[in-house]
Amino acid sequence: MRLRRARPGEPSAPPRSTRSRMLIAALAGAASVFSFAPFGWWPLQLLTLAILFYQVLRANSVKAGALVGWAFGFGWCLTGVHWLTIVLPRFGLPPVLAWAAIILLSVYLGGHCALAMGAAAWLRQRWVLSLPAANLLVLPACWAISEWTRGWLFTGFPWASAGYAHNVSPLAGFAPVLGVYGIGWIAAITAGALLLLMHRTRKGALALIGALWLGGFGLQQVQWTEAVGKPLAVRLVQGNIALSDKFNPDHLGQTLAYYQRAVTAAPADLIAIPETGLPLFPQQMPTGYLDSYGQFARRSGSAIVLGMPLADSPTRYSNSVLGLAPALANPYRYDKHHLVPFGEFIPMGFRWFTDLMNIPLGDQTRGEALQRAFAVKDQRVLPNICYENAFGEEIAAQLRNGSARGGEATLLLNVAELAWYGESVAIPQHLQISQMRSLETGRPMLSATNTGPTVVIDARGQVQASLPYYQAGVLAASVQGMSGRTPYIVTQNYLLFALTGISLLAAWLWSRRKAAAAA
Repeated sequence: MRLRRARPGEPSAPPRSTRSRMLIAALAGAASVFSFAPFGWWPLQLLTLAILFYQVLRANSVKAGALVGWAFGFGWCLTGVHWLTIVLPRFGLPPVLAWAAIILLSVYLGGHCALAMGAAAWLRQRWVLSLPAANLLVLPACWAISEWTRGWLFTGFPWASAGYAHNVSPLAGFAPVLGVYGIGWIAAITAGALLLLMHRTRKGALALIGALWLGGFGLQQVQWTEAVGKPLAVRLVQGNIALSDKFNPDHLGQTLAYYQRAVTAAPADLIAIPETGLPLFPQQMPTGYLDSYGQFARRSGSAIVLGMPLADSPTRYSNSVLGLAPALANPYRYDKHHLVPFGEFIPMGFRWFTDLMNIPLGDQTRGEALQRAFAVKDQRVLPNICYENAFGEEIAAQLRNGSARGGEATLLLNVAELAWYGESVAIPQHLQISQMRSLETGRPMLSATNTGPTVVIDARGQVQASLPYYQAGVLAASVQGMSGRTPYIVTQNYLLFALTGISLLAAWLWSRRKAAAAA
């Protein structure tokens, strides 16, 4: 990269220390939270990635590059998931220990970025790469691979992945093709190209930026899926019931009565309540309570989705939804598959940690990875529960294998309990994640939550109807089911693996050609 040379007699600036580079990287990572909802300053994310890459390129060793990467990842994750300090005290963990847990989590998550940037620095050194090769081929590929790894290792933690910032930018057009990690890769290539605007290859870099972003805009014009069947009239219930009341035996009667009134107040093709909206097992409910929902379904012609725990034995229970429909002999059932560590299952060796907290329904049974959709008239609704909507590849796999399980889903439904997160950025970020799932799959997403977001999102990721956060209400809307497969449903993340692999191979061939020319 071209830097100003010191004039004769002028002292040269001392090289920046690794610590100062780490501080700059950490601040850039922390600032990236403003690129996500509710702020939505997505250009800032390109700038923060460019700062990261610049500091790694200027680091004086592979170790220094890894430390810079770790600092960026630590800052990125600390601000991106700071809302967990609201969650953990609700489970009984003292605030000091909650902050300690979040810091340790950020230390670990920063390790993914450390490995990525350390690998990029090592490859640049070993292959003697030029700046264009490092900026456009190696750094973005390593960044994308690290984000994908963070999304599955030890069950994964994909929150605040880079691509989510671009659900409203032109790069959103790549979602149906490459998914959220692919958008993050394109954003990283853009960041690397921005650095080259100060290099002699600036014209080529500018052309590449233009091509990528125009390509994203062009892909936004493609209709990957098509309308199927008749639109459904839906009613989504947002209870806004305080957690202190929801699991309080003295208030359970009021909770059950509220949802019974809200559901049976009017018919609709599909009526849904939030995750664990009914916080009791069926065996614990008043006699005839669940039957009243079934009677209403048959009388009104409505299909009903109830979020509630289900027990198969005294020691086996799941976070589930129960589906009731007029012509359904047996209730539909979906069990949550991707469980939250510590909150819904206890990782090996960590029971001591969960024993510090008072978590209701905290050691659950995992549902099957592939489950059938819920038939509602001529549509098929595929539920997911809370955190599961952050795992796009798993939802794509459900859709891809739908024909083997009674038909491919035409609508997605997320039921969630987000009151744990208080009035934090986690709520709008959860909405942003749901919008990305619609973009990837070309399907509408319905979201029924206790405190928000309770929304209807169309197949292009746009919010069509919503309720205000933190207010009780019922959202009535019409939604059109969609059929067909986006490229992402077919390939999931394999296409991204192939492209990042080609990028690294191209960088190696570039270095070999350069070495041969110099010989």
